[in-house]
Amino acid sequence: MKYIFPDGELVPITSTKHHLARAGFEVRDVESLREHYALTLERWRQRLEERHDEAVRLTDEVTYRIYRIFFAGAAEGFWRSIYNLNQTLVVKTGDSASGLPLTRGDLYDSSPLLPSLPEKG
Repeated sequence: MKYIFPDGELVPITSTKHHLARAGFEVRDVESLREHYALTLERWRQRLEERHDEAVRLTDEVTYRIYRIFFAGAAEGFWRSIYNLNQTLVVKTGDSASGLPLTRGDLYDSSPLLPSLPEKG
């Protein structure tokens, strides 16, 4: 809390939804990225370790160790469900249709709001 994200806070999704509603937004989709973020943190730690010398050259050994411990500890917190991270899709509350795809599958598969992904092959 002192070195990586001073005053940072992971707000519970219930609080986030409450404040969004009070601000005039309608929650359309919430997706937990807990496991995804645990894997992301593990990969960041691995990449940092692989680049130890460069990281120390750019900062110092103490800063390197602080980040290494943070990545490992935070990943463990996400794996153990101590922390969670949610991606939340909202629209401004109103009487008209939002124009969003109707399902999460539609959102990921063919949303005109998202750039098309290259074909695999």
